[in-house]
Order: sequence, then C-alpha cells, then structure tokens
Amino acid sequence: MPHNQDIGKKGEQEASKFLKSKGYRIIEQNFHTHWGEIDLIAVKDSKLSFIEVKTRSNNHFGKPYESMTIHKINHLRRPVQYFLLKNDYKNYKLSLDVISIVINGDLTVNNLKHFENVAFPPSF
Repeated sequence: MPHNQDIGKKGEQEASKFLKSKGYRIIEQNFHTHWGEIDLIAVKDSKLSFIEVKTRSNNHFGKPYESMTIHKINHLRRPVQYFLLKNDYKNYKLSLDVISIVINGDLTVNNLKHFENVAFPPSF
C-alpha cells in the first residue's frame, strides 16, 4: 500500500491533468503561505479557481470530499487573500473548488469528482 504522501502527490498530479484536459491553465501548485497552502490555483476564461485536492486510497473513512469541512474552507481564506494581494486578478470571478479522488493500490484513479464553487462568500 502506498504512503499517504505518495497518495496525496499522485492525487495532485491527476487533478492537474484533469483540469488541463478541461481547458484550465494551472498558474500555481502548492502555493505556500505563513497561513496555509492552496493545492492548485488555475484560470479558465475569466474565472480564478482555488482548488483543494482531497485524495484517498479507499472510502473506509468516508469519501475524500467529505473531509472538506467549514473549518478547512475558512482556513483557506488568508492564503487566498494573500494570493490576491500579490497578484492582479481584479476582473476575475473567484471560485473555491474541491477535487475528490479515490485511487487504487497501484496508484491508478478509481474515481475523480470536481466540485466547483463549493463556498465563496462575497467577502473573500
């Protein structure tokens, strides 16, 4: 069985590949700040998407997207605000997305779901 770090890394690779196939351009991967990290930041048309990737090797503890709590969403506020402060995306719509991935033991994708605009209060 692969390690959690390998599973997470594979999930981010698969999410990136999926987004590119849907016409997104990845502009940041693992955007680190003092307040936290954003897995992927992507642009499509005039929409800027901040994407949290949740990957698991099984559903024993629930589906990957079910681990995206309101606390985790709120924890992304400051990294998002910091990114927006440092970069010029004023005329873009903002979206917080979750990509939920279940992978098999051999690191192949079993299931991938993209949830767009899961929570973006106007105050972001």
